[in-house]
Amino acid sequence: MDEPGTRPRPWWRVPPIVLDAALAATVAATTLVMVVYGRPGSTEGRALTWLDWLGALVAFGLVLVRRRWPLPVLVLSTAAAVVTVATAKDPAAFVATTVVAAYTVGTHTNRRTAWLAGGISAVVVYATIGTFTDQGWLGPSLGVAAWIGMATAVGDATRSRRAYVAAVEERARRAEQNRDEEARRRVAEERVRIARDLHDVVAHHIAVVNVHAGLAEHSVRTRPEQAETSLRHVRQAAQTVLDELATILAVLRQNGDATAPTEPVRGLAQLDELLASVAAAGLRVEHRQLGSVRPLPAAVDQAAYRIVQEALTNAHKHGSGQVATLCVEYRQDAVVIDVANPAVANPAAANPAVADPTSADTTSADTTSADAAIDDVGHGLTGMRERAVAVGGSFSAGPIGTGRFQVHAVLPSPARPGEVP
Repeated sequence: MDEPGTRPRPWWRVPPIVLDAALAATVAATTLVMVVYGRPGSTEGRALTWLDWLGALVAFGLVLVRRRWPLPVLVLSTAAAVVTVATAKDPAAFVATTVVAAYTVGTHTNRRTAWLAGGISAVVVYATIGTFTDQGWLGPSLGVAAWIGMATAVGDATRSRRAYVAAVEERARRAEQNRDEEARRRVAEERVRIARDLHDVVAHHIAVVNVHAGLAEHSVRTRPEQAETSLRHVRQAAQTVLDELATILAVLRQNGDATAPTEPVRGLAQLDELLASVAAAGLRVEHRQLGSVRPLPAAVDQAAYRIVQEALTNAHKHGSGQVATLCVEYRQDAVVIDVANPAVANPAAANPAVADPTSADTTSADTTSADAAIDDVGHGLTGMRERAVAVGGSFSAGPIGTGRFQVHAVLPSPARPGEVP
């Protein structure tokens, strides 16, 4: 049988049992031929007896089962060689079987066992030939011991090579498996990142569209100029959404283009543009900046921008909708973001501009809007937390003081040498 851990045998390879049978037949036939015609260099020969046929049959059986029981086969073949040499004075009897068995022990056992068993077998056969024959202690007797030793060495080298090949194949298999797992992990992370980007982009600008569409609806007859301004903001916000979505889709469609953008990058450099858009939606933001502005890693810069964007969107949709405070602090080892706004008890009533105050039946609409607002807040907070954690930062959000809600994020970004915090 094959050694454990080796790769599957190709269909065109000869089964081991066929090879063993052919080798066993060759060893048995060689033994009989040497009895009839004598050893090379000698003309002595004799007729075959039933003991010769029995010895050939035993040799055939030992070689045939050598893979299953390597050590017992070596012991039996060595014992048979000793008996035949001591009784028949023929050093060739069972020597070939012992050499094959020594090789098999070398391939199927560890190095220490192989050399110990092979060495003992070589010494025993050598001592038997030197003691019970006229070959002496040099010449053929020493050659037989050398053949057994070489067979053991070749078997040990073959086993080492097979173990090395199996180890290399196993490492290659594990490396391929790890690459597949890493690819699947990166795909999952990219899907989450794209989902966060879509949520941030769509939620913010659709909120702007919602506010100005409501304003335009209520002022189209009484204040046409205000309705026109609101519709202009709606068009600008919708165009921004389309541009952002086109950028994200371009990233998904690119195929190995080294010059194509790797990701839709937005950073704190676009903070003024973001504040202008929320101001146009009716949210006044009191912005403070602490520390000196410095370049941030792309991932941290984008995470900071998206957290500010989502926090201001929530402040506008689910807070009082009128004012919020934003503080961006550049520390020595991080950039810290704080967004706070007055909280309201009923999120559905946070933005009266999009509700009809003259409606007589608002209970059902308020309940549905409140449920949707709670879900939206939950998704927004989850997205902000995931962005902060993805860059190794921390995130918290909750009520502070009396009637205020705060978003606090710390994104690690160590200052490089020469940068002053």
